[in-house]
Amino acid sequence: MSETTTVIRQARWLIAWNQGEERHEFLPGADLAFNGDRIVHCGPNYDGPADMEVDGGGLMVMPGLVNVHSHPMSEPMNKGYNEELGSPALGMSGLYEYMPIFRPDLAGTAAGAEVAYCELLLSGVTTLVDISVPWDGWIELMAKSGLRGIVAPMFRSAHWYTPNGHEVLYEWNEQGGRDGMERALQLIDLARQNPSGRLGGMMLPSQIDTCTEELLRDAAAAAGERGLPLQIHASQSVVEFNEMTRRHGVTPIQWLQKLGFLGENTTISHCIFLDHHSWVHWHTREDLELLADSGTSVAHCPNVFVRRGILLEDLGGYLDIGVNVGIGTDTFPHNMLDEMRWAGALCHVSAQDVNAVQTGDILHCATIGGANILGRDDIGRLAVGAKADLVLVDATHPAMLPGREPLRALVYSAQDRAVRDVYVDGRQVVADGKVLTLDYADAAGRLDEAQRRAEVEAPKLDWANRPMDEISPPSLPFRR
Repeated sequence: MSETTTVIRQARWLIAWNQGEERHEFLPGADLAFNGDRIVHCGPNYDGPADMEVDGGGLMVMPGLVNVHSHPMSEPMNKGYNEELGSPALGMSGLYEYMPIFRPDLAGTAAGAEVAYCELLLSGVTTLVDISVPWDGWIELMAKSGLRGIVAPMFRSAHWYTPNGHEVLYEWNEQGGRDGMERALQLIDLARQNPSGRLGGMMLPSQIDTCTEELLRDAAAAAGERGLPLQIHASQSVVEFNEMTRRHGVTPIQWLQKLGFLGENTTISHCIFLDHHSWVHWHTREDLELLADSGTSVAHCPNVFVRRGILLEDLGGYLDIGVNVGIGTDTFPHNMLDEMRWAGALCHVSAQDVNAVQTGDILHCATIGGANILGRDDIGRLAVGAKADLVLVDATHPAMLPGREPLRALVYSAQDRAVRDVYVDGRQVVADGKVLTLDYADAAGRLDEAQRRAEVEAPKLDWANRPMDEISPPSLPFRR
């Protein structure tokens, strides 16, 4: 049976990839055609066969976004709980005192993942790195979503905890770390064998401070043997930076370099507290060059940090020195366009320079940067031979008008409100702003119920057994 050819005719704006210049470009009035899962024409005047035609006169056609760092199983349930929650005695981070105590049960995990997948699709994400603790039904739900999914099961040798709100301790279980890595490899194999053909895997030892040197070396070796990308959380908090310098006398990035962990296959999640960062007052200035020289990438997720007053200093400097950067939605809302807006605006703040990055740079990070992290040259771009992963934006939406500059209008004004249709592998997964593969409203309702269950359990896990309204007070007082 022959595959269907779909043609988008005379797009008002088409964001096409120029391979020679290695950049995205606007092509007004161009056509895009795809047959099955591949783009067969990207430019003016398509004159080949067409089984289905879409009038592109009111559309901006852009490449699907590549999200390189997300936690769908847990983060959606935190809405209303941790937007303004951090520990002043622990570098303003929420990782150590609060993250471990608010946990979804299995039903909440599934609901959260479904909510996140819907939000991601609605904001133009077509490829997702899903960083989760393994849970039953994960691979099946990801396949059902229609996303191009990369499962990244977390494993570690220790977990952190605070007994008092100002000190972080580690409980070690080295055998648990090794068992976790074996389980991760099994899940990755299952994902790669999924009949959808869209799923893959990534090696992800959880955090630099919770993994032994041996586990990190073994994870890197396994990634190399299996041809898998490798990612780790590092340089994500002042607590972690100080802990690693206490243990090893060098920064987290410098220690990873000594282990041979850095390289073109490696991505550092967050990578904020490098030796140049104003909060750490370290004596070297080597970290950025180590990343650039080794070809190591960075997964940048600004939203979750800026809520606690934490900034990467600065994105433009990373790009200028040659570091490949991808973008992820570490937290809710799982809105990639919103994350892109934060990335641009916060770079301007941290650099104190509106020219530090431009919107085209941010799109590059959210597409080509992510594709580079995954070792793919067939996603994140509209070009002949690339995968038919594309987003149709309603350029006539009121939030997109005036329509002089559609990319800036999308990122800084309209965002997901203007996303009309999304295709992954040539299959439509969003139509007229509605997810076709999952039930967003039903999943959100189930997630609401799961949050109420978690509220009951959280005080039992808190070091001081505080009630939820004390841990996270409401934004306004209730009238009595």
